[in-house]
Amino acid sequence: MNIRRLIVSLFISVLLVAVAFGGAGEALSRPATGSVGPAPLDLHATSVVVRTASGGAVSGWLVLGRPRSGAVLLLHGVRSDRRQMVERARLLSGLGYTAFLIDLPAHGESTGDRITFGVREAEGVSAALDYLRNRLPSERIGIVGVSLGAASAVLAKAVPSPDAVVLESMFPTIAEAVSDRLVRQLGPAGRYLAPPLLWQLPLRLGLHPEQIQPIMDIPSLNAPVLIASGTADEHTTLAESKRIFEAAREPKQFWAVEGAAHVDLYRHGPKAYQNTVLPFLEKHLRSGI
Repeated sequence: MNIRRLIVSLFISVLLVAVAFGGAGEALSRPATGSVGPAPLDLHATSVVVRTASGGAVSGWLVLGRPRSGAVLLLHGVRSDRRQMVERARLLSGLGYTAFLIDLPAHGESTGDRITFGVREAEGVSAALDYLRNRLPSERIGIVGVSLGAASAVLAKAVPSPDAVVLESMFPTIAEAVSDRLVRQLGPAGRYLAPPLLWQLPLRLGLHPEQIQPIMDIPSLNAPVLIASGTADEHTTLAESKRIFEAAREPKQFWAVEGAAHVDLYRHGPKAYQNTVLPFLEKHLRSGI
């Protein structure tokens, strides 16, 4: 009788763990869509909807700048939307850049039934870049991407490549991203719980972890790149960001943001952000024009 109870208890425990991991997988990939509302009046933005190659819709705000001053596509982080990038848009617009803030697929007012950690979000990036090139053919185009936005920019493998790319807090691989987050929550044992979450990718998303490895695709990013990482970031460690930097092609620049965790690097230190990111964009989007 005791053996039977033990077997039943073990079965229930395994079932509960499976349900817990299934719920976690559902929560991570569930779309973060919803109304974004109107653009802040001071942006003087125009609402834009762009179609992707697969027929989806990407919504955004276009803030036109001065002619031949450069255009920047702004890409938010996971489970956020274009509003996360409003302060950067204000900064760039004040300097004459055109700013295009979009909701990545499955976020904000863009379509999409699942968050795919950069793979299908990359379609939205490609569509937005095509829109900017067609709308502003004389402008050099840059990208500023945060976390998921950064990964989406790299996984887009845009042709032609942007003229400058800023990648903030980008994970090297989905396996490391999941492991880092579990370790942060559960301690060292958390890394052994990553496989059950990763095993769900083919079932939920039709994707494999090997398809979500920005560090493998960054060498094909044929553009000057600035890689930024917080020194206290536990979601994407400084060591992981340095590996990404090593994999990137020249010209490249690394910025270790002192004391920053996995946070909005602009809000963490606006002055340091301006002193680092703006000269990079100025050099590659405006020099020689």
